[in-house]
Amino acid sequence: MASSSSPRRLGFLAALVFAVSVSASVSSVSGGSGPITTNGGNYTRVCDPARFSAAGLDMAGFPYCDASLPYADRVRDLVGRMTLEEKVANLGDRAGGAPRVGLPGYLWWGEALHGVSDVGPGGTWFGDAVPGATSFPLVINSAASFNETLWRAIGGVVSTEIRAMYNLGHAELTYWSPNINVVRDPRWGRASETPGEDPFVVGRYAVNFVRGMQDIDGATTAAAATDAFSRPIKVSSCCKHYAAYDVDAWNGTDRLTFDARVQERDMVETFERPFEMCIRDGDASCVMCSYNRINGVPACADARLLTETVRRDWQLHGYIAGLDLDCGMFWEGVHDFFTTYGVDAVRQGKLKESAVDNALTNLYLTLMRLGFFDGIPELESLGAADVCTEEHKELAADAARQGMVLLKNDAALLPLSPEKVNSVALFGQLQHINATDVMLGDYRGKPCRVVTPYDGVRKVVSSTSVHACDKGSCDTAAAAAKTVDATIVVAGLNMSVERESNDREDLLLPWSQASWINAVAEASPSPIVLVIMSAGGVDVSFAQDNPKIGAVVWAGYPGEEGGTAIADVLFGKYNPGGRLPLTWYKNEYVSKIPMTSMALRPDAEHGYPGRTYKFYGGADVLYPFGHGLSYTNFTYASATAAAPVTVKVGAWEYCKQLTYKAGVSSPPACPAVNVASHACQEEVSFAVTVANTGGRDGTHVVPVYTAPPAEVDGAPRKQLVAFRRVRVAAGAAVEVAFALNVCKSFAIVEETAYTVVPSGVSRVLVGDDALSLSFPVQIDLQAAA
Repeated sequence: MASSSSPRRLGFLAALVFAVSVSASVSSVSGGSGPITTNGGNYTRVCDPARFSAAGLDMAGFPYCDASLPYADRVRDLVGRMTLEEKVANLGDRAGGAPRVGLPGYLWWGEALHGVSDVGPGGTWFGDAVPGATSFPLVINSAASFNETLWRAIGGVVSTEIRAMYNLGHAELTYWSPNINVVRDPRWGRASETPGEDPFVVGRYAVNFVRGMQDIDGATTAAAATDAFSRPIKVSSCCKHYAAYDVDAWNGTDRLTFDARVQERDMVETFERPFEMCIRDGDASCVMCSYNRINGVPACADARLLTETVRRDWQLHGYIAGLDLDCGMFWEGVHDFFTTYGVDAVRQGKLKESAVDNALTNLYLTLMRLGFFDGIPELESLGAADVCTEEHKELAADAARQGMVLLKNDAALLPLSPEKVNSVALFGQLQHINATDVMLGDYRGKPCRVVTPYDGVRKVVSSTSVHACDKGSCDTAAAAAKTVDATIVVAGLNMSVERESNDREDLLLPWSQASWINAVAEASPSPIVLVIMSAGGVDVSFAQDNPKIGAVVWAGYPGEEGGTAIADVLFGKYNPGGRLPLTWYKNEYVSKIPMTSMALRPDAEHGYPGRTYKFYGGADVLYPFGHGLSYTNFTYASATAAAPVTVKVGAWEYCKQLTYKAGVSSPPACPAVNVASHACQEEVSFAVTVANTGGRDGTHVVPVYTAPPAEVDGAPRKQLVAFRRVRVAAGAAVEVAFALNVCKSFAIVEETAYTVVPSGVSRVLVGDDALSLSFPVQIDLQAAA
């Protein structure tokens, strides 16, 4: 999606040139919502006899309002009644409706990245009965929790507030969230919007958030059991931006003209995987195509990626924003290019009217499922009392707490003791100390309330003084730091540094922050605490190496309740258990590889070092993917020492070749099996006992990786295949069971772009940093005689 000030220039012309046969137009990325009005009356569903009567129409004469008919038949009737002009008028995100046949207008552009947002052309709005909505932490924060239950709960709360606002005429039902592009490069400005650098984590986030947004408990009808296009949904969720999008504006390259040169191996392994999971497992009702070109073809005009892959192979039950729906500006002053020129395009023979019909069918089937025409009884009682509830605000606070990552904690400086710390000096720029804006990040709405870091700390320690460092120095540092029990510095980035349409130039703290943070630390008689607000990683080597900076906490952009969460972590009310969802590099890394290089693997020819924890093995890592400390200690134990697996390759299957490293002279008779042709029933099951050997209760993320056979060339160093967040009381232990499907967990993508399970010894790796265990998995592929 794009902000309203970001015009989209690759539009319907591209679709015509490349003869995409499924749709209407290509354009930007944005949508909305509002009440159904007819002659001054407000209605919550289209097929209301009173609404038709107010318009001088008899609803009985319109079969598309006959709820006894299948959705497909009803949509066919609706589209069939419309003139070409009426059809075209409804293919932009500001759909005009067709009053002649009783169809109201609709605003498609809605945003709900981390709460209901009013970004867009006015479809979602706050005021009177709904002054605000719950503003959760940014997605990168929520991802750091590695908690699928939390992700689904957030989606559920957001969709509940949307339906409540819809009933009150403040919202529509289609929202272009989540953003599930992988953070390939640490400079990408939109890192805050995404779940990080690992395609599996990104995909699991997508599945859970979409399910939370869309699923209605107990609302599956008999028809939906056999026809997914009939399954009722609570709110339409849209996975974006498909695909290979993660350059906004860097060194003269911008997203609207960037041609992402991507190998098929990387497309399958990294860029497509989260979207496939979102569609297949999450059953998302929308996918948004991306801004950029991919290997010369505009993403929104690529029939292979959209028609063949998204619709045919992955079976999307919904619409494609940017293709079925023209959602942007072709040039300044012309919004919805297709609705402006679409009639001429059909009449000049450049587009079939049947393609327009197909696009409208995808759109109105989605609105049928949302109850736009008939209502959904289970959701019609929701109202203002269901927005900004205490439960929703507490979930926002808990999400912020779960996403906090303890990066450094020398000599157990944290947690601070509320009994012993009677005075605190709070240093930093006011934008971070009183972070009413910074904490909310981008694509936010109006929050229920905002608890700043100052608010949170002062609730614990009433004697909290604020010392602003907005001009690059802290003149009162020496005096203030020497007269208090604890010194806390809040620093970091904001949306002027990292955001949509603005990639970062480096990984350093801007505004001379490093120098004055060191000055505060030097002035303090005891080690200080540093809290970092950012989305992407920041090179804080100076803090990691400075013994006077005893603890570093990454708070991200923690949403409306962020101040409460920060204080709860610093003063021990909550034991941090979050883990970094992306690698934090030292600044030297960015000088070694341009953002425009899309390859994930190291490129010896150009001296590029590789990207993400899966392929980078250099020395420029400050904090690795998955890093996160605790106030207690954990240990692992497992009874599994090895797990041999026999995979029988059927007579109808074919063994695939593998690329081996130099020196491998005798590969096995059957090097690999193609996942696409295999039944994939084999599993590796094991259990891990997680013991808390410290003195505090705590939550702990158990990550499980697999590493392919060492002799295979070009394979990932390791890849995350499962994770579980568990709570373990002090002195106690819990057993965590895992069952890894061999095809899903041990497969790799060969250079030919086949997804295969390799023969040989793979390994299961449990844990990160110093806490880990591993065991071999001998995979024996037995080909049929």
